[in-house]
Amino acid sequence: MTFDGTSLELDTGHPEGAATALRTTVAVRARARQLLERARVGASRWFVVNDDALQGVAADVAALTRQRYPDLRIPFHSRWRHFEAGGVDRKAELDARLAPLDPPARARAMIDLALVSVLLDAGAGPDWSYLETSSGQRFARSEGLGVASWHAFLGGLFSSDPAHPLQVDAVGLRSLVPERLAQAFQVGSGNPLVGLDGRVLLLRKLGEALAAQPEVFGPQGRPGGLFDMLIAPLGPTGIAPTATVAAHDILSQLLMSLSGIWPAQNTIGTQPLGDCWRHEAVTGPGLTAGWMPFHKLSQWLTYSLLEPFQWAGVHVDGIDALTGLPEYRNGGLLLDAGVLALRDPALAQRSWQPGDELVVEWRALTVALLDELAPIVRAQLGVSPAQLPLACVLEGGTWAMGRVLAQRLRGGLPPLQIASDGTVF
Repeated sequence: MTFDGTSLELDTGHPEGAATALRTTVAVRARARQLLERARVGASRWFVVNDDALQGVAADVAALTRQRYPDLRIPFHSRWRHFEAGGVDRKAELDARLAPLDPPARARAMIDLALVSVLLDAGAGPDWSYLETSSGQRFARSEGLGVASWHAFLGGLFSSDPAHPLQVDAVGLRSLVPERLAQAFQVGSGNPLVGLDGRVLLLRKLGEALAAQPEVFGPQGRPGGLFDMLIAPLGPTGIAPTATVAAHDILSQLLMSLSGIWPAQNTIGTQPLGDCWRHEAVTGPGLTAGWMPFHKLSQWLTYSLLEPFQWAGVHVDGIDALTGLPEYRNGGLLLDAGVLALRDPALAQRSWQPGDELVVEWRALTVALLDELAPIVRAQLGVSPAQLPLACVLEGGTWAMGRVLAQRLRGGLPPLQIASDGTVF
């Protein structure tokens, strides 16, 4: 089987083979498409699809994309955009501090930063914010979490070595306690952060996974070991500009190496599945039947690692193998713009769990509809898929438009209330 899942010659009757089959974006897309086609013929218990609304949504997304990026030079939708919050060039400071290092070492540090920051990027809740003393600006939600984690990283919070603060390592993560993260994120009774303890637990579990796999993450257990693991087989890392890596290879390695850290208790036998949930209408071979995979946080992380690889001179291809992100901004856009509608509007008044079938289906429909929306947006903007891959449509784009509509309609809150576990939304 190839890394991108294009040949599923696996024993899906065995837990390991079934889990491997579900850890591909081929499986994500195929199963999301099943649920979209089912909803289109009226067989969904939860949603109605209004295809006539797609053109209007694409026009709105294209207009906002032009407003945000008039030259249409759109970066990837990644954690690095949150590091640019408030118009501050924080990366320039990081580049200056990493300047004495060679390109692979700089890449390791940036991968360390991006990975731990993404794992801290779950819903912050409406009452938390972060005051950046250097700029005097206050940030909330994803931007606030990004800026807070940036400064925590620069301050050495995730490193066990005071002489080398600009790294994340297994010992540093495993020694993290809620009080230290709360202090770094300015959390208090008047500034509560949703899921603080869950975030710390996730980082500690990450530390355990890093320490247990020195062949991937090196003797210190650093996320940046991924760079060496993926690039070294292609030649000496000192000549990284000769290297090419596929985006799905990065994702596949993350899914294989970190599958055990997610709090979701979704398993086939003893195989952890992570962000993969039951839906009775999903078909598939063997033990994969009834499972709808997403791997949202792992894909968001992959999007956020593309630039560190590129900045090190590595060519990244196959970016569109990754899917759109099934979270509440993209999914909210489709609901708020009328592409999707709840069969029973009263369902929006209750709170849902990530594993509830309505939520699983909402996320699946989001993945499938983003694939359909992207080419319409490109046509509106007059650009090709090469000029505007899905990662840039999201950034331009769908995520931003979802936020605009949520702010206009509900003061920023999503259209459905999800009890977040800190890893799905």
